[in-house]
Amino acid sequence: MDEELKCPVCGSLFKDPILLPCSHNVCLACARNIIVQTPEGETPPQNRASNSDYDYLDMDKMSMYSETDSGYGSYTPCLKSPNGVRVFPPTLVHRHCSITCPLCHRSVSLDERGLRGFPRNRLLEAIVSRYQQSRSANVKCQLCDRNPVDATVMCEQCDVFYCTPCQQRCHPSRGPLAKHRLVPPTQSPVAGGQQMPTATLRKQGTCADHDTVNFSMYCINCKTPVCMKCLESGKHGSHDVKPLAAMWKQHKCQLSQALNGVSDKAKDAKEFLVQLKNMLQQIQENGVEFEACLVAQCDALIEALTRQKAKLLTKVTKEREYKLKVVRDQITHCTMKLRQTTGMMEYCLEVIKENDPSGFLQISDALIKRVTSSQDQWVKGALEPKVGPEFDLTLNTDPLLQTIIQLDFVQSKVESATVPPAPLLQLEKCCTRNNSATLAWRFSVSPSNSIEGYVLELDDGNGGQYREVYVGKETVCTVDGLHFNSSYNARVKAYNSTGVGPYSKTVVLKTSDVAWFTFDPASAHRDIVLTNENQTVSCNSYDDRVVLGTAAFSKGVHYWELMVDRYDNHPDPAFGVARINTMKDMMLGKDDKAWAMYVDNNRSWFMHNNSHTNRAEGGISKGATVGILLDLNKHTVTFFINKQQHGPVAFENLEGVFMPAVSINRNVQVTLLTGMEVPKNFKQQ
Repeated sequence: MDEELKCPVCGSLFKDPILLPCSHNVCLACARNIIVQTPEGETPPQNRASNSDYDYLDMDKMSMYSETDSGYGSYTPCLKSPNGVRVFPPTLVHRHCSITCPLCHRSVSLDERGLRGFPRNRLLEAIVSRYQQSRSANVKCQLCDRNPVDATVMCEQCDVFYCTPCQQRCHPSRGPLAKHRLVPPTQSPVAGGQQMPTATLRKQGTCADHDTVNFSMYCINCKTPVCMKCLESGKHGSHDVKPLAAMWKQHKCQLSQALNGVSDKAKDAKEFLVQLKNMLQQIQENGVEFEACLVAQCDALIEALTRQKAKLLTKVTKEREYKLKVVRDQITHCTMKLRQTTGMMEYCLEVIKENDPSGFLQISDALIKRVTSSQDQWVKGALEPKVGPEFDLTLNTDPLLQTIIQLDFVQSKVESATVPPAPLLQLEKCCTRNNSATLAWRFSVSPSNSIEGYVLELDDGNGGQYREVYVGKETVCTVDGLHFNSSYNARVKAYNSTGVGPYSKTVVLKTSDVAWFTFDPASAHRDIVLTNENQTVSCNSYDDRVVLGTAAFSKGVHYWELMVDRYDNHPDPAFGVARINTMKDMMLGKDDKAWAMYVDNNRSWFMHNNSHTNRAEGGISKGATVGILLDLNKHTVTFFINKQQHGPVAFENLEGVFMPAVSINRNVQVTLLTGMEVPKNFKQQ
């Protein structure tokens, strides 16, 4: 209860406490120190408090003051007072003054009565008096080693009792201890074991406006006791007023009922604290037990690995012994045969040295058969080792090592349903081709719960926000239509009925610097004929027909060429770019969805939406090349005829997604050349 009886400004027990409109209390002397004087001539806003608890302020000629007209004033704590509250010099003039509560920081302006306009909290004053009486017993010094003597002072900050010698030795009034407050010694009611005395009779409260008249009534609207003269003066004439004794009993009953609820909560809090303290012991015991279990499990794994190691070593030993035996047997056999062969050779050489023809012929047939038979013994493979020095045993430890690295605790048994873990992107299967990216993923360990699907996200290729590009059950996905020469960040997450799991680690995929593509048979006109793996195009009709490329461009700079394989009767083929829904049965550029250059054997024109511009000399023939440079950063198209530049031209509405396009008739055949860099002689005009 000590904190309830201490002033929030000075930090000491209340002395002459006054009750602020916000229901907080301060000492009268402390209230004088925290008065704030407003600038001369500036009238504080008269804001009526929205809460009915402050309806009586207007009646008492007080109003809430705030610099922002919100009913709240500014308040800045500091360290210049025992409780960290800013202390202002006393002021003698209360006009244009206000006081800020140090607890809730609400400000209230003072009327002509100044601090006398706030009622004294006699009840709190009486409680403090009883509390001090209960602590008035003699207190011994807490620092004396032997035979403690009576204490002479107590430090309110240290909460320690000192005798004079101990105070001078252990708590000198200098340095950082100089700001501590030393007061006469008192004894805590808990330490002294004394009970507070019963309430003594006190003088009945008198009205602040009429000092000689006692309170007899209670104003419901203003929530304050009033006297009969206040009622007679009409100050509370229209208010709801009831007898003071009746309201006293009613509020006591309400407070008792509220205390019952708080008491129940306090009882629950005590039981909860006991539960938490018991949990500390349980956690400690369970932690030791779990550590022992973990050590035992790891030791079992090590023991199993040791046993398996011994088995594998046994296999290696057997393999080694087998190889050694085979080689040794082969050495013995070969040595024996070599000895026999050498002996026979020496014998035959001696026979050849003999000069007796009849004797030689007598044994020559048998010797020839023996030599031939001996030669046949050295068949193919007889002089090759039956085994090699290498051991054909391979031990793959990568899966086991990966499992050991990923060894972790599984989901707690208490939680039956959990979200899936983060998937693992398989870098060896993630790749890019042209402006497409293929990603594959899996789980490092089988999830405990079923997986309903996955969400694959990619950023915009510039490190921007992620967007969903795939949602489904497959673990492999190919994303088409990406930007060329861009780096994309990709991530994936899994989800189930419980929720969405965490993201995987991010993988960076870079698309091709240049575009590789062919003509698209799916979107081509039916009269178009594609050969050479869809890189060469011709037409069966005398009318112009359109074919698009398989690549789609939306940003960056791209260049490709077309070689004229056949050019008969001076037709007008057109080359350029178009949207996917351009007309396929007319010359490219005649509608508003294509941007092209059409050319004959002498001249060329740019065309969009059937508008012809920029006529230039120079045509095409068999073997000519036409280059198209699409710059979507500057929204221009440049053409090259046999490396001679035409343009660039800034077409209208050249924004969005475009595909390479060509329109030809049966007199023309062209071949597409892709994957090319921008010409070095290109001039940006």
